[in-house]
Amino acid sequence: MPVFNYKQRNNILLIILIILGCCILYSLRFIAGSLLSTVIMYTLFRPVYLYLTQSLKWNRFLACAGIILSSLIIFVVPFYGLSLMVIDKITDFQRDPLKLKVIARRIDDFFGSKLHQPDMLQKAIQKATTYAGDLFPSIIGGAADLLLGIVVMYFLLYFMLLNHEIFERQLIKYSPFREQNALKFADELKYTTYSNILGQGLIAIVQGALVSLGFFIFKIDDAIFWGVISIFLSFLPLIGSAFVFIPAGIIELANGNSTAGIGILLWGILLISNIDNVIRFLIAKRIGNIHPIITVIGVIIGIPAFGIMGLVLGPLLLSYFILTVRIYETSKLASDRLERIRSVEEE
Repeated sequence: MPVFNYKQRNNILLIILIILGCCILYSLRFIAGSLLSTVIMYTLFRPVYLYLTQSLKWNRFLACAGIILSSLIIFVVPFYGLSLMVIDKITDFQRDPLKLKVIARRIDDFFGSKLHQPDMLQKAIQKATTYAGDLFPSIIGGAADLLLGIVVMYFLLYFMLLNHEIFERQLIKYSPFREQNALKFADELKYTTYSNILGQGLIAIVQGALVSLGFFIFKIDDAIFWGVISIFLSFLPLIGSAFVFIPAGIIELANGNSTAGIGILLWGILLISNIDNVIRFLIAKRIGNIHPIITVIGVIIGIPAFGIMGLVLGPLLLSYFILTVRIYETSKLASDRLERIRSVEEE
């Protein structure tokens, strides 16, 4: 007589699967950002891949190679360029520390005389140093991890695109949702990704360009550098680009350049800050919009977990979670309704 019956064996097998699954998830924690990035890249470039292979009749390998090369140029190269620019700027200040000390002293004198806030800059620099350490960990010492993450992401993306029919069929098969809800989840996932990446990306690029233009107009140094920095900081809603143009205006005022100082502050407050609302209104009609609260909380979650990429991955991860909860509620309501109908029929 067997020690375990059929049901007990299935329960033991399920327990083993759960334990193994938890071990695998724990082991994959170091590339969680790469896995999430792969989902994002697949969602963004799947329509492009289908267009190349079905409409233009491209070879599947060439289509995958073209998408990988294009995405490297669009996403990876700008991030690499930002890293080099930040490193170069840090190196410049290290070579000439007196320059930074003079600027700091002038700003402290400005706040002390105008706003009665002496040593305000010193406190701000301490906070900014801590924040920058979280925001740019890949620049400080995680280049190898970043490279590994990119390799893993493109490795997975290549096979997901190449065998997209099998991949999507298996996702639907093993999805915890009904097929109808699984397809609805996929559509919602697509719109959520487009809203976060394309919508917020457009806002960030426009704000960064306006910061550079403002710096050029008022003859403030390093216009391109601070414009690029503003693009990344613009993923922080409401206050993103203000981290650039407000300190720039204060520095110019502290240096006695009232025209440039007041000019860049007005340019930032009246134009750069308000262009955010205009673009959000325009894109909300086409690809949807993500509430600023989700973006803020997502950034708070994302930066400690993913570094600077948390500016994008954090809000997306939170949006995916909320989307999953919504689909679950829809599925549960449908299931409850079906149970009530069955109970009425049985009576």
